[in-house]
Amino acid sequence: MTVTRVHTFPHTEPDPHHPYTSGAWRPVFDEFDADGLEVIGEIPRDIDGIYVRNSENPAFGSIGLYHPFDGDGMIHTMTFRDGKASYHNRFVRTKALMAEVEAGQPLWAGIAEDPRLSKRPGWGAHGGVKDASSTDVVVHAGKILSTFYQCGEGYRLDPYTLEQFGTEGWVPLDGISAHPKLDEATGELLFFNYSTHAPFMHYGVVGPDNKLKHYIPIELPGPRLPHDMAFTRNYSIMADLPLFWDADILAKGRHAARFHPDMPTRFAIVPRYGQPGDIRWFEAEPTYVLHWMNAWEEGDEIVLDGYFQENPSPSALQAEGDPRLGQLMAYLDEHSFQPKLHRWRFNLATGETREERLDDRVLEFGSFNQQVAGEKSRYLYSTFTQPGRFLFEGVVKHDMDTGKSETLRFGEGRFGSEAPFAPRVGASSEDDGYLVSFITDMVEDRSECVLVDARDIEAGPVCRIILPHRISSGTHATWADGPTVRAANGLS
Repeated sequence: MTVTRVHTFPHTEPDPHHPYTSGAWRPVFDEFDADGLEVIGEIPRDIDGIYVRNSENPAFGSIGLYHPFDGDGMIHTMTFRDGKASYHNRFVRTKALMAEVEAGQPLWAGIAEDPRLSKRPGWGAHGGVKDASSTDVVVHAGKILSTFYQCGEGYRLDPYTLEQFGTEGWVPLDGISAHPKLDEATGELLFFNYSTHAPFMHYGVVGPDNKLKHYIPIELPGPRLPHDMAFTRNYSIMADLPLFWDADILAKGRHAARFHPDMPTRFAIVPRYGQPGDIRWFEAEPTYVLHWMNAWEEGDEIVLDGYFQENPSPSALQAEGDPRLGQLMAYLDEHSFQPKLHRWRFNLATGETREERLDDRVLEFGSFNQQVAGEKSRYLYSTFTQPGRFLFEGVVKHDMDTGKSETLRFGEGRFGSEAPFAPRVGASSEDDGYLVSFITDMVEDRSECVLVDARDIEAGPVCRIILPHRISSGTHATWADGPTVRAANGLS
């Protein structure tokens, strides 16, 4: 076993009473390189690649009420090859974080606060906030790209060493939203952004050479708050959702989102390299959707799966301290906003939209085999959370062909991360592979990386790799194929 504490990052002590800076969300400040870690079970030899997770891990917090999405980006990786694994973690050295290190204090108001409280100009669609680069992560053109959900600059890191290369050069003036999509079949990265000025949204394509190939406006009626996009082999899909900033409050320089139940959800479907005049708009039942899953073409129809919220504007939860904390917690509690697995069908010949519910359970933050992204897929892996808290308790595997499902619970006091699918080397079927997740174990006061056989998730982990520290809970993660990443970096 070789464990090296590379650096202890400057920080202030987190609030021990805030639900998202304590317990399973307590941030960490040590950066490690480690291999030869303790393993419960045996690491399979037929997994080759890198599990990458981003985390909201605040070094200095924020001015005013802290929201977990204010937290600084911290990348955690577990690299697998030949039955061995190595772990690394680093803060993303954003411009904002390094300015706060120099100042020794928070310089930006959080998203739950008036951005005018910030001590310096900020970034993003919200305006005046810190680009924490802490929301999403993808591996494209051989490098990690971390992104911020309210549109930031995007930061690139080496997937093996976490060496940092600063902001991404092709990013447009309005930034990029979290959830750019990698098409593994072409190597292209599809992305969107949004802002408070016309045309309010853009869409673009970056080639496998990491150069911007396409960028067009998508005109919306006003400022919106989309969070994700989807794609098929020939089309990209963006959404105009009826939960967005209140125009009167926005005119006063503040930000408060309001759901408009009398407005439809609208979908923009555009050919991958299409122009504004090629956009087709479809209407559907009003809702808000955080995350879309796969999409594909089926005859004249485009099929899209995602998580339809039954209550996009939930009532505040009970909370001590700042009275706004209860509302903040409700918007983080899936059992409050009630996301359900849902399917939309858009008929390109008739303009009709059809919808159906696929599961009545509260589910979100799903994953599927990215090798079939943009094509009809059979399996989906959704997470479920602890009521009242943003903590993943387990995974449900859906078989879309049979309608059957299987459930894996991480265990009492064990909270996971988003669990992407890692294809087995030489895989023979769509679900032939592993689910990978970091677990924060509050009972053992430690963290693990677990591998679960995706063909039989109810059997539990095939191995558990003990990390050198207990890491904070987090949101998004991705899997990157080892041979592809090595080839892109000139490695054997």
